[in-house]
Amino acid sequence: MIRQQDRSGSQLALKIAVMPVADGHSPGTVTITVTRIAMKESGLATNVSIIGGGQMGLVIADALVAGGATVRLWGPHGEHVSELAATRKSPDRLPGFILDDAVEVTAADESIASEPVDLLINAVPTQYIRSVWSRLADHMPGDVPIACVSKGIELDTMLRPTQVMADVLGQTESHMCVLSGPTIAAELAKRLPATMVASADDAALSTQVQELFVKVPWLRVYHHDDPLGVEIAGAAKNVIALAAGMIDGLGIGDNAKSALLARGLAEITRLGVAMGAKAETFFGIAGVGDLATTCFSPCGRNRSCGERLGKGESLQEILQSSVYVVEGVPTTRAIVELADRFGVELPICEAVRRILFEGMVPADAISVLMSRQQKKERVG
Repeated sequence: MIRQQDRSGSQLALKIAVMPVADGHSPGTVTITVTRIAMKESGLATNVSIIGGGQMGLVIADALVAGGATVRLWGPHGEHVSELAATRKSPDRLPGFILDDAVEVTAADESIASEPVDLLINAVPTQYIRSVWSRLADHMPGDVPIACVSKGIELDTMLRPTQVMADVLGQTESHMCVLSGPTIAAELAKRLPATMVASADDAALSTQVQELFVKVPWLRVYHHDDPLGVEIAGAAKNVIALAAGMIDGLGIGDNAKSALLARGLAEITRLGVAMGAKAETFFGIAGVGDLATTCFSPCGRNRSCGERLGKGESLQEILQSSVYVVEGVPTTRAIVELADRFGVELPICEAVRRILFEGMVPADAISVLMSRQQKKERVG
């Protein structure tokens, strides 16, 4: 038997041909052919590599394997990945979660990026995308589509996650898709129902990524055409979640928290529209949906960080004791800088920045916000 696969990953062949021997009855040679159509030909990806072994990398791998895909997971930290490969567990990231044996976990060198694959998925936290993908860049073929589940803004450049990857790889964002929504990893690990959007400028690509999850019963994915808006929503909601946690820590009630979400959504929408996004994006799954989950879930790392700040802990103490990346902290600086660049007023985000980096007391920030000049309500 001969097994062949071209570098595009579009075919796996096992050919069958039965040849009679001299007596006319016994088979001579046997070859079997089975063809797997590539993502770009059928719209369905079957061979996926996930870059990043954190919470989202793990739960996306679990979902895709359950949906019938062949999945390889690669992480930049060899020791952690080796332990995951051996135990199938990551107790510091997802307690109680066991990764399906069908997921190939590798700490091999960066040549994984050159392996035949239909889709790459980036699950590396935003502030580390550049360093990780720089290791992979020399091995990357130029035409493999990339989906991205990271949320944030790179501090030094003010680039969104897909822009960072495009910059590192020397490519455009045309073959990249943003995969986002209200997806707390601890709930996905339990296979609880959730929704996401697959957003790309290329409608065919967003539909292809959507179809990748069609056989995952606990995930419903909508295709979408405003990746800029989805990435801004995913980044900025973490800043509002920090403020929501501070309200929880201060114990000042649900009225205050609901007001924060409403006015926070207005700030996110204003910034996104000023940058060229569609206003309706911020009122969908990747906007208000993700914002609500992040601000209310006890598992949300940004909300939890804010709650500890509201109770009087210092940011340094919180970050040193956390095993997770609290993406909203660096994103706060970036969002406020983007707002300055685009001439947009974001009083809540500015208050969070002053609390995190200038030592402002959360209770004082509430007083400042409540005493602002009276005005007409405006969204966007």
